[in-house]
Amino acid sequence: MAAARRLKRVATSQPGFLNLKSSSDSADLVSSRRKRVNKNKKKNWNKHSDINDIEGFLEDVRHQERTTGGLLSEKADDSLFFLDVGQPKKAEQKETEPPEGKKRKGKASRPLRIDLILQHDSLVPPPKDVLAFQQPNAKKLRRIAQKAEQLAAKGVVPRRQKQLLNRRPVERTAKRAVTEANNNPDREYYDIWGQEPKNTADPWYLQQTGKKLVKRPEKLNEKPSVLPAVEVIAPGGSYNPDFFSHQALLQEAHEVEVKKKKEEDKIARQLAVNREDTATEETILREQVEGLVEEENEEAAAPNEEGGDVAVGAITRSAKKTERQRKKERADKVKEQRRLAGRQRNDQQQQLFQLRSIKAAIKQQDHKTKDKQTQRKANQEAQKAQPRRLGKLKFQAQDLEVQLSDELAGSLRRLKPEGSVLKDRFKSMQKRNLIEPRERAKFKRRHKLKYVEKRAFREIT
Repeated sequence: MAAARRLKRVATSQPGFLNLKSSSDSADLVSSRRKRVNKNKKKNWNKHSDINDIEGFLEDVRHQERTTGGLLSEKADDSLFFLDVGQPKKAEQKETEPPEGKKRKGKASRPLRIDLILQHDSLVPPPKDVLAFQQPNAKKLRRIAQKAEQLAAKGVVPRRQKQLLNRRPVERTAKRAVTEANNNPDREYYDIWGQEPKNTADPWYLQQTGKKLVKRPEKLNEKPSVLPAVEVIAPGGSYNPDFFSHQALLQEAHEVEVKKKKEEDKIARQLAVNREDTATEETILREQVEGLVEEENEEAAAPNEEGGDVAVGAITRSAKKTERQRKKERADKVKEQRRLAGRQRNDQQQQLFQLRSIKAAIKQQDHKTKDKQTQRKANQEAQKAQPRRLGKLKFQAQDLEVQLSDELAGSLRRLKPEGSVLKDRFKSMQKRNLIEPRERAKFKRRHKLKYVEKRAFREIT
C-alpha cells in the first residue's frame, strides 16, 4: 500500500503530467481516497462526468457563428476563398470613376476607432421574439375567419354586416341649429299648437343632462271608449218633433221607468216580512213545554230495549276461499276481459259504417263553434261601447230629457230648457271611461253651531 502511494507521488511530480482538477492540491489527491460514484443515477451525470471536450466543441461552434455567421463546414467555397489578381491600375480607376465634381485629395474617410469598437461584430442574427408574434385568441379568430370565408363563398351575408348596410346614412354636412334670441324680430313664427319639433341633439347628452323626454306609452294613444264625445239626441227630442219620432222617444223613456219600477219592487219583496213566520201564542206555548212531556213512542220503545239482548256491531268473518274458487275467479276475470276486448273491436268495426254520420256531427260541431266565435266577437265589440267598472261605484245613466205631448212648444221662444250642460258633460266623461263614477261628498260638521246674540240684536229686541 505504501509502495503504491509512493508511485503516485512520483508520477504527479513529473513536468508533463496533466492535472484534471486544477483547483485541488496534489497533496490532497494523493492523500485522498478515490470516491466511488454510482453513474446509473441521473443526478450524478453532470456532477461526476468529464464534459470538457463537449464544452470546447460548443464554444468553437459559437465562435464560428459569431465571426462568420455560421459553421465553416457548411459554407460554400466562394464565400471562403477569392482570387487575388493584384491592385488595379490608376488609369483604369480614373476611367471607371464618374466625373462628379472635384473630390478631396488624400485617403478616403474611414470610421473612427471608437465607432468600430461600438459596432456589433457578431454575425449571428438576433433571436426571434416569439411574444411579439403572439395574438390573444388567435385560434378562435382563425376559426371565425375561416367560417366567414365559407359563408362568403356561399353568398351568405353576416348579420352584423346586414345591420351596417341597413343603417341610415349620417348627414355629415348638417350643421347644428343655432338658437336665435327671443327678441329677434326676424325669427320664424312658432306655432304652440302645431306639431312638436324633432330634437336633433345627441340622445346620450340629453339623457345625461336630464333633458330627454319620457317616451309616451302606446296605450295612451288609444281611446278608452269608442263612443263619441258628443252624442246627438234622438229626433224626438227636438222642440218641434215628428209625431212618430216623439212617440218612439216616449216609449224608450217608458221602458226605462218600467225597469226602475221592477227593480224597486224586487227589493221591496226581498225586504218584506212574511206574516206566517211571525210567532203566535200556540207556537210560544209549544216552545215552552218542549222536552217536559214524554211522547208515547218513547215509552213503548223503552221495554223492548230492556228485554232484547242483541249484539250490536258484531264482526262477521268471511270463510277462507278454496283453491278451486280462486281459479274460477281468475278464469271469470280473463273471460270478462276477453269479452270487453271483443266488444271494443266490434265497436271500432261498426264505426267504419258510421263515417257519414260522424262527418255530419263534426261538421255540425264546427258550425256551432264558428257561431260561438262570431257571437263572442260581437259581444266584445258591444262591450267596448259600455262603461267599465273603474271604481267602487257603478255607472248610473243620465235620465232621458223628454217632454210630454202637452209640454211641447211650437217655437224656440216658448221652449223650456231641461237638464244641465255641466251634468251632461260630466256623465259623458264617466260613460267614456275617462273618469270613474263619483258621488257628491257629504259635508259633516265637526263642531256644533254656537249661536251668540250680538249687541245690535239686543238693542232691536
